[in-house]
Amino acid sequence: MKLTDQEQRWIEDYCNETISAQEFEHFQNAMEADANLRSAFRKYLSLDAGLRQGSESVQEIGAAWTGHEPQRDKIVAFPGPWQWAAVAALFIVGVFFATRPLPVTQLADAGDNRVEPSAQGFGVLTGVEDAVWDSHPELAPGDLLPADEIRLKSGVAQLELFSGVTIVVEGTAAFEIHSSMEMSVLQGRMRANVPEPAHGFRIRSAEGEVVDLGTEFAVNITPDKSEVHVIEGSVEWHAAGEADKQLMVKGEAISSSKGGGEQRMVAKVDEFLGMRELNQRLNAGRSSRRDEWLAHSLDLSRDPRLVAYYPMSRPGQWHRQLSNEALVPQAATDGAIVAANRAVDRFGHSNGALDFSATGSRVKVNVAQELSSLTFMAWVKIDSLDRWYNSLFLTDGHELNEPHWQIMDDGRLFFSVKRREADREKKLWDKHIVYSKPFWTPAMSGKWTQIATTYDTSTFMVTHYVNGRQIHREVLPENMHVGRVKIGSASIGNWSEPTRDESKFSVRNLNGSMDEFAIFSAALSADEIAELYRNGKP
Repeated sequence: MKLTDQEQRWIEDYCNETISAQEFEHFQNAMEADANLRSAFRKYLSLDAGLRQGSESVQEIGAAWTGHEPQRDKIVAFPGPWQWAAVAALFIVGVFFATRPLPVTQLADAGDNRVEPSAQGFGVLTGVEDAVWDSHPELAPGDLLPADEIRLKSGVAQLELFSGVTIVVEGTAAFEIHSSMEMSVLQGRMRANVPEPAHGFRIRSAEGEVVDLGTEFAVNITPDKSEVHVIEGSVEWHAAGEADKQLMVKGEAISSSKGGGEQRMVAKVDEFLGMRELNQRLNAGRSSRRDEWLAHSLDLSRDPRLVAYYPMSRPGQWHRQLSNEALVPQAATDGAIVAANRAVDRFGHSNGALDFSATGSRVKVNVAQELSSLTFMAWVKIDSLDRWYNSLFLTDGHELNEPHWQIMDDGRLFFSVKRREADREKKLWDKHIVYSKPFWTPAMSGKWTQIATTYDTSTFMVTHYVNGRQIHREVLPENMHVGRVKIGSASIGNWSEPTRDESKFSVRNLNGSMDEFAIFSAALSADEIAELYRNGKP
């Protein structure tokens, strides 16, 4: 296809990182509405990759920009100077989306100057029991452990360091993790299980340093003394200010006071909570929490505003079908499961969720009721955002008054309702997309998250929520107001089906799992969203 001057300038400005936020939104809307533009854009990406690998000539690049085939006996002349700038941008930038809001296929190449996704920390918080944090109140299971002082006021926490070391910490505790093989402790009771690859792991205190030689030991550190108890294997104890080290083996313990005195003891294994015991308690707690949620879910299903409700944690056989548990089930059909597989839900139940990571996965539904306002709500566990659009709930087509709800590859929530047919020549877009700020990063991979979006037609306000908290709200422009929302045939977790004449389809399935999905015929308040989160969190 031959691009318009505007489309060419969008691509050039994007390559040069000079595109404005407003123009970028226009570009993104055009890409969403025009399959030909998306196809042409993919061609530029392919040409760029080939250029970097030395397989494309300047003639072929020129052909892409001009829409004409290159002549074999001479260099193609470009119509204007900006096309030369575009070719130069291909050489200089390397890949279009080094800092992109729009996604592209990842290209593994030595010349790729994009910044690789990164995270920060030396381990993961994998379990808590009644934990209250002084230093990081939002710290929750699945979070990376901060690389600064961590203070546990009360309760119990299980830490898994990247070296393989597992530590059970009992509050009150204050500690800092310096690496996956080293930490310092100001106060606290801790029991460490150290696998063979992590031998040499050490814990420092004011009184000295314990170095593991395998396999399990515990410490009890107070402001006045440090105790070391060897449960299995052996450790070395290095007293502060002493050149000599002491070898300690299973069953031995030592107490070193602040004044410098040391006392040999028998290890008190039963005084320290072990990993097995903690996990038994955590599993019992998750089971109890799930029972509480099932009761709440039953109450929620009676809300007259519910149009569709698929609580995937309900017990019973699925038979490749999800029952719509809403009070008035006629508003939406039961869901037909396609390709998605059963998975562990947010409460640890083995068959309580659906994994949509297999290509083509979806749950097909039909929502007949028109809605004046609406709320989408779901609990999701995202493994990665490795595609342009990551579907939550989309209508099968994209007709007038139909909503789309998905996640961009940079972690932004996306919501839109189609207002009209697009006219690219007149720069009339078919909808206004409301993006949240990015809420998801690779550090959240595999962590259960509640997301919700409301659309209130009394104010034409769209509001995005994550884990019960508002992260973005925006009023639609007047020319994009839609008073009645239609859904019809739709998919949970995917979009786009191949047709009889074209078997190719866009890959938009959610790479992850979902264990609850709801549509309300009203825009829930911030307090109601927060209550749904409190009642539903594991």
